Amino acid sequence: MMINILAAGAAPAAKGDNPYGLIPALQEGGLISQTVFGILVLMSIVSFYILFSKLFEQQKIINQAKRISQQGFWNSNSLREGSAKLEKNSAYKQIVDDGLSAQDQHQKLTDPVEAHDWLHGSLARSEASINSKLGTGLAFLATVGATAPFIGLFGTVIGIYRALIKIGAAGQASIDAVAGPVGEALIMTALGLVVAVPAVLAYNWLQRRNKSIAEDLSAFSNDVLGYLASNGAVKPAGVGAAKPAPAKPAAAPAGGATRA
Repeated sequence: MMINILAAGAAPAAKGDNPYGLIPALQEGGLISQTVFGILVLMSIVSFYILFSKLFEQQKIINQAKRISQQGFWNSNSLREGSAKLEKNSAYKQIVDDGLSAQDQHQKLTDPVEAHDWLHGSLARSEASINSKLGTGLAFLATVGATAPFIGLFGTVIGIYRALIKIGAAGQASIDAVAGPVGEALIMTALGLVVAVPAVLAYNWLQRRNKSIAEDLSAFSNDVLGYLASNGAVKPAGVGAAKPAPAKPAAAPAGGATRA
């Protein structure tokens, strides 16, 4: 008899919905918890968008660097000819074109400025423009990594406060009455960490890749400066080296061959 009564009372609980979880926490938390949840979700979506878009931009420039040698850029007769071989929107083409433009503009200056300093400043400005574009959006990732845990904590504090007010109004202080609402409130802190950790990892990874790309751009810019300052006489090491002439066949001795 007792077993049947317990089984009958447990059946509705088993079939009912789980009273604890994210959805009940949002419903019980009210507008503040729902707003905090929406902010965290939006931060996560934007963070992943920045991650994948920046990876695409970085890989594009990395592939452009690999094509420099494949397209025989440094073996061209002039920088203008080499620039024509590069992709239209290539970051390396931008550096070359800016260097050529600076060289043309230097001849029009009325106040004498050393050509090396003028070209170096123009190429550095071109590098900075490319690096600045690559760094766009990384500040948002850093902000998400720094603030998302606190936003989640704010939702937790509000949730615990509302839970304690409800428990106090009901006059119940048992473990069952406290653990459920407080546990639901802690979900917001967990969500804040879930949003923050990928943002921090993405920020550090993208920053490292940007640093590597900046080093390659700086090396290429220095090579372009050397080429412009020497009128094409200075090229990167290993480029344009004279190929060894093919060995000539040895001449036969004058009197070494006799006819029968």
